[in-house]
Amino acid sequence: MFGAVQLGLLAACIVLFVPMGMAGWHLSRNKVLFFSGALFITLAVGVHLTPYFPSLSSYLSSLPPETFVPDRTSCIPLLHQIEYNASNLGGSWSWDDSGPVSACGFEKLGRTDASDLLNGSWVVVAGDSQARLQVLSLLNLILGPDEMGSVRVDLFKRHSDYQIMVDETGTKLDFVWAPYVTNLTDLVMKFKADKNYPDVLVMGAGLWDMLHITNSSDFGVSLRLLRDSLDSWLPISTEFGTDGPVTGSVSIRSPHLFWLGMPMLINTMLNTEEKREKMSDDLRSDYDKELYRSRLLRQSGGPLLLLDIESLSRKCGAGCTMDGMHYEAAVYETSVHIMLNALLIESHQKL
Repeated sequence: MFGAVQLGLLAACIVLFVPMGMAGWHLSRNKVLFFSGALFITLAVGVHLTPYFPSLSSYLSSLPPETFVPDRTSCIPLLHQIEYNASNLGGSWSWDDSGPVSACGFEKLGRTDASDLLNGSWVVVAGDSQARLQVLSLLNLILGPDEMGSVRVDLFKRHSDYQIMVDETGTKLDFVWAPYVTNLTDLVMKFKADKNYPDVLVMGAGLWDMLHITNSSDFGVSLRLLRDSLDSWLPISTEFGTDGPVTGSVSIRSPHLFWLGMPMLINTMLNTEEKREKMSDDLRSDYDKELYRSRLLRQSGGPLLLLDIESLSRKCGAGCTMDGMHYEAAVYETSVHIMLNALLIESHQKL
């Protein structure tokens, strides 16, 4: 009597090779179709026969998990899987050590690696005080401690722009004071008029709008106008999927675009009565809804990858803020490393 292996082989030959022969008969006039059909059926044969060769099955199952490297673009949604050390709030953080996150190989970049990544780049960060803190954290990473003393003084001049050129790497960094979305739109249109675009653009607004305008609908209109202005100058197709430009879009030059989200607001800790009255949790929720409805973020089909300060500040907790709005350096340091790892992935680079 035939054993299991012999029966399996016979069944595979009947089921797979007979159709292959028939396909060859009908497709022989078209070599491309015949090759494609033959390749597909050969692969199918391999899949069906693998279980009958225990040594091969054992070898494949014995390969270590790290042999199977995930698609790097699928790691983008995992970048915010951050943990803060509860015993050292505001100072210690790391990526979640679960399987999928660990397999992505995210890294805290040192000064040399960060400088190499941004070598020769023009980086623009535009927004309010949250954007200023993002710039401070980035400069703290790529500059030496001696240089940071003067940088801190100049960077924090009230409601002013700031510019620095890192001669060692040729990296140019601009901070643009732009507390309202309309300011961001004006900046984008200036890039278009000058026909000069940054390599990395980080934008964010909302806190000033909540305090001084307090109208989520108007905020949503402004966000959609910003999206339209980006569509008009982006040197890439304006059609985006959830992970970037859709298949078929032609890239001339692709700037890396980020949206710096608003932090978690702790109403009872806000330092003025006006802020506590106007910057409520309900209003904050309405502003978040308008952000997603605007289709500005990549998650909703737009061009900007969210640097989710709200998520990071919430994980860090109330112990990481003195005024319920501005957080300890670790939150912005985390955001910078998320941005740099996203740049590594999107530019197909490895450390």
